[in-house]
Amino acid sequence: MKGNSGSTFSVIGTDVTIRGNIEATVDLHVDGRVHGDIACASLVQGEDSHIEGEIKAETARLSGSVHGRIEAKNLVVLKSAKIDGDVSYETLTIEQGAHVDGRFAPLGAKNGKAVPTGNPVAAKPAKTDAPSGGLPLTN
Repeated sequence: MKGNSGSTFSVIGTDVTIRGNIEATVDLHVDGRVHGDIACASLVQGEDSHIEGEIKAETARLSGSVHGRIEAKNLVVLKSAKIDGDVSYETLTIEQGAHVDGRFAPLGAKNGKAVPTGNPVAAKPAKTDAPSGGLPLTN
């Protein structure tokens, strides 16, 4: 779409499932299901949406389920998000409670330098009790 078309965003509604790649020069709001890669200027993902594929965006605000690699300059992962895939970013915000199972790396970092998360990032209280026979865990 051209900038003078009057449209500044596109919406994929909750009742829509897309099988195939999406390319948009405008902002994209996904509330439905996408089985394919997404490339857009800005992506906003609804809580009940599901994306299976690679995401490339200048900015992304994710709150649903993503299964695939994510590359965004400015990335916000909300607490309702469940991400299974590697994440590349320039700036990153993760709300407490979000689940990410993958590796994090700044944009431009070599693949071997991504930092594994090990376990999903989750809003869990820090353990203060010692495991049987072990030392207390501290914050």
